[in-house]
Amino acid sequence: MPEETINQEQNRAAGLRTADYYFDLPKELIAQDPLADRSSSRMLMLDRGTGAVEHHGFADIVRYVRPGDCLVLNNTKVIPARLLGTKADTGAAVEILLLKQREQDVWEALVRPGKKLRPGAAVIFGDGRLRAEILDVVEEGNRLVRFFYQGIWEEILDSLGEMPLPPYITHRLADKNRYQTVYARYEGSAAAPTAGLHFTDELLAKLQGMGVELAYVTLHVGLGTFRPVKVENVREHHMHTERYQVTREAADKINRAKENGHRVICVGTTSCRTVESAAGEDGRLRACGGDTDIFIYPGYRFKVMDGLITNFHLPESTLLMLVSAFAGREHVLAAYEEAVRERYRFFSFGDCMLIR
Repeated sequence: MPEETINQEQNRAAGLRTADYYFDLPKELIAQDPLADRSSSRMLMLDRGTGAVEHHGFADIVRYVRPGDCLVLNNTKVIPARLLGTKADTGAAVEILLLKQREQDVWEALVRPGKKLRPGAAVIFGDGRLRAEILDVVEEGNRLVRFFYQGIWEEILDSLGEMPLPPYITHRLADKNRYQTVYARYEGSAAAPTAGLHFTDELLAKLQGMGVELAYVTLHVGLGTFRPVKVENVREHHMHTERYQVTREAADKINRAKENGHRVICVGTTSCRTVESAAGEDGRLRACGGDTDIFIYPGYRFKVMDGLITNFHLPESTLLMLVSAFAGREHVLAAYEEAVRERYRFFSFGDCMLIR
């Protein structure tokens, strides 16, 4: 058998082909709007050891966590990063999507249409309170953009910007706060850590009253989250970088839970990527921060996470690969098939899974 064929078969067996993470999803199951009550979503519970599934409401989460367990939540806050403007010289409509702040008033951004926004181009937003100049073209065709304004940047962005909803959501969001978690605190994300959208203040207080620890970490979610994997071999995918921060308080809570034999349950793949980035090989978390491009796919050995609350993810996505690394690809895809049969709501505003 040719060596190339042997390698392909080995990748298939190990779940290292992008095609191994495809599943059929009816378009009508993609949730377009958030539910009126955050905690009224459905929750599919998956036993990662056996593959067994159960169906619950999200509020039932209180039945499956125990005193001493530690929930890890990402307290990043989404900025209204989508700016609609016009070219100063022609009046042509353009869009700038803020990705990452590089320095004071300079952002890396995704622009549309790219051919109209070359270095030197000027853009006007709204009533002219905000103006921009394209400085340079950087990696993957993104732009460096300098903004000019008078006043407070956050106030101007809040009044002119729109929430950067994922491309599969076509409905307009009536309330910006519904694309934020109730514990969102530090601005910097271009997308929400959507597993956290199911929690209410009341539910969090109830969990704390039961003796469940809440550890807040920060990872500013980039749009690379939605970038498709375009290579055949998973290992050849280039992962985007995201800024994260783990405080001493959060590290201590997580380490204490592990030391005392309790579970660390991450709320969302972003919380998972944060703690796995900040942990040493001995599994101890340290207070630290920086950029992470950690890519978790089958074969990865988890150092910290014992359980995961996560939404349903796109086919062939890095997020689905992460979930498969934790619970097993066959178990995960079988659970997704069950979710489709049971008409669960998918993606950002959809239902969720508890993997334990």
